[in-house]
Amino acid sequence: MKLEICNLKKKYEKKTVLDGVSFTLEDGEGLCLMGSSGCGKTTLLRILMRLEKPDEGAVYGIEKLRISAVFQEDRLFDDLSAIKNVWLVCGSSEESIRHELSEILPAESLDQPVCQLSGGMRRRVSLVRAAMKKSDLILMDEPFAGLDEETKRTVIEYMKKKIKGKMFLFSTHQEEDAHLFGTKILRLAAEHGSVKK
Repeated sequence: MKLEICNLKKKYEKKTVLDGVSFTLEDGEGLCLMGSSGCGKTTLLRILMRLEKPDEGAVYGIEKLRISAVFQEDRLFDDLSAIKNVWLVCGSSEESIRHELSEILPAESLDQPVCQLSGGMRRRVSLVRAAMKKSDLILMDEPFAGLDEETKRTVIEYMKKKIKGKMFLFSTHQEEDAHLFGTKILRLAAEHGSVKK
């Protein structure tokens, strides 16, 4: 499978946030989006999720792909446990969900309502949910925000195993995240929203 992004442009009122973004992804390839706040990272991910439409340009191949996403906000059901939150999206067995969550979360946290978990723990629930959902493309918007350095490294190793063979795109402010993932970086320039390699 192949995802092709051609000359995407997007404006909000008078502010241009994307100005001619183009790249291609194939199975097993990942890309890290970097740039200062307001440069279009989230907008680009939302266009790929079909939550926004570009003003110009095209995305080819997206209609054939099953997409899994990690948003900047966790989007969890606060009153439900970590296990139930993953089950609602993935439908896997409780045993397999418990096993996956246990790889990056303390066992005692899995049956608690997620409203009782720390921000970093909630983040990890969101990541496991995205990793377990059947998908061809995983889109992650600042997925490691709020994680301490040691936890982040553990989580990245977990995600690398889980998304092997899939296409993935993630945004971050930390260049180290791209190095840990072993991905190329696509730099978006805030002043024009254009691509700088």
